[in-house]
Amino acid sequence: QVQLVESGGGLVQPGGSLRLSCAASGMIYTSYAMGWYRQAPGNQRDMVARVNSAGATNYADSVKGRFTITRGNAKNTVYLQMNNLKPEDTAVYYCNAAGNLYAAGPYWGQGTQVTVSS
Repeated sequence: QVQLVESGGGLVQPGGSLRLSCAASGMIYTSYAMGWYRQAPGNQRDMVARVNSAGATNYADSVKGRFTITRGNAKNTVYLQMNNLKPEDTAVYYCNAAGNLYAAGPYWGQGTQVTVSS
């Protein structure tokens, strides 16, 4: 059974940083592209960043230059380093496992809340 468990969310002031982690189990981790998505109240769930097993990435335009996705293959974990956070980054952030770099897959974590506010 595939499990994705996110951690690292919280409250941060504008301009601050957070690092999210997603620990994967029950899957052949290196076979999957991993991604982060976010959903604010009343909005759809949008892609933030994805990384495949070769390290290729893609990012939403709104986070390019501020967020970095990396994967620790030895630890079955994917990270999202978020710098220069803005109030509009406030959302629940979800981890996702997919078969490729270009679409969401069927496996989701439970989500972690990120709130950017002064």
